[in-house]
Amino acid sequence: MASEETRTVETRTEKSAQDAESAVAPTEEAARETPARVPSGASGAAAVSAAGPSRTASGVSRTPGTAPRAWAVRLVVVGIVLSALNLRPAITSLGALMEEVRDGLGMSGSVAGLLTSVPPLCFAVFGITAPRLARRFGTGAVVCAGMAAITAGLLIRPFAGGTAGFLGASALALMGIAVSNVLMPVIVKRWFPDRVGSMTGLYSMALALGTSLAAAVTVPMTDAMGGSWRAGLAVWAGLAGLAVLPWIPLARERGAGPAPESVPAARDHTARDQAARDLAAQDRMPQEHAAQDLAAQGLTASAGAEQSAPRITRSRTAWALAVFFGLQATAAYITMGWMPQIFRDAGVPAGTAGVLLAVTMVMGVPLAFVIPRLATRLPHQGPIVLVLGVCGLAGYTGLYLAPASGAWVWALLLGISNCAFPLALTMVGMRARTGPGVAQLSAFAQSTGYLISIPGPLLVGVLYQHSGGWGLPLGLMAALMLPQMAVGFLAGRPRTVEDEAARR
Repeated sequence: MASEETRTVETRTEKSAQDAESAVAPTEEAARETPARVPSGASGAAAVSAAGPSRTASGVSRTPGTAPRAWAVRLVVVGIVLSALNLRPAITSLGALMEEVRDGLGMSGSVAGLLTSVPPLCFAVFGITAPRLARRFGTGAVVCAGMAAITAGLLIRPFAGGTAGFLGASALALMGIAVSNVLMPVIVKRWFPDRVGSMTGLYSMALALGTSLAAAVTVPMTDAMGGSWRAGLAVWAGLAGLAVLPWIPLARERGAGPAPESVPAARDHTARDQAARDLAAQDRMPQEHAAQDLAAQGLTASAGAEQSAPRITRSRTAWALAVFFGLQATAAYITMGWMPQIFRDAGVPAGTAGVLLAVTMVMGVPLAFVIPRLATRLPHQGPIVLVLGVCGLAGYTGLYLAPASGAWVWALLLGISNCAFPLALTMVGMRARTGPGVAQLSAFAQSTGYLISIPGPLLVGVLYQHSGGWGLPLGLMAALMLPQMAVGFLAGRPRTVEDEAARR
């Protein structure tokens, strides 16, 4: 009898633990997207807090315990891809026609260098406002407005008249790019927390495809439209207009920002499972009491994460990642703004020079998918940083020694080196554990990084004009690659900004 009673008690205990798990641990998808439910026995503030509706990062409201609707997930994927396609054509289409724009607007080399410095300046100034705008209006609404700003800027700038109008309209387009740059990693982390590497790869592939497409076809399209550089630049507004459409349904409800996550979904789910077993085994709680206790613990942790976002400036990893982002952005914007001119000065035809830039950019399509997935499988991303840096050094050396005869090889090498960008985006998602941490780290790394990158393209233009050649500018590019490799190696260490900020 004693043995039979013992077995009965154990059976009831196991059932209580399972019931407690099912009451407070939603499915993996729901755990990702919504707060834990509080069972009917819970009372007071905990019940009210848990029962309230939640909102997705894109601003779509959702009741607790429900997974995101399939159409919303598909729409987010389409929105991410179309948005990424439009984050660089404003820059690379200009690089392909830089000589024509300079002649048409009467720009000097220094002013053209200033023009190539406008993108990082706008990214730094406007990018830092993205998290605040997302909290107030919803991430989907902000990205939708960003795509509309890109459309308007690209449509206006060729016909604005004069250098000042061209710069102003470019700044409008770049403002939209800036906020979208910052919010894309947040959207990926919020909607796909267990697929950060693959979704970042998809986003980076689309970004590289849009970059290379604009570089490759801008000159042929301009020739087909009668040789007008104004028409060749304005045509890209059509692609940007398409990117507005997927975000309109996701931006209908305002006031939602990225929902905080105390820990990654899978890890959080496992922790609650173990806690349920321990409580039921040790205390033999009734089902209702165990569920209430676990729900209260989850709400406390979630509230703590929401109220105490990490102090990013206290993290050495955050600073290393910001400097790495800035130096890779310097190399990227110098490449996008000046590489066609380097080839044209070496005797390469304008159309071929644009295709060479496209080759450099298109290397990011396959590698932007491979590198983030590889990075998420490695405990330390430093070796990837070093390989990309060595390719960059080899490419700059080749451009100095034999820019025309080895043009295709140097374009390929620099394309590999430019894949430091998707690696940096992936590390943003990996170096923070929480939703607020990712949002803050993304804004800090990108805004600080773009501030660091502002002088580079301008300095290259000044050196090019006053030295009469590309020796000094290429020496500068190669020299900047060395600190990029050093800080990237530090940023790749397996640490999180929340832990570092707490220790300091």
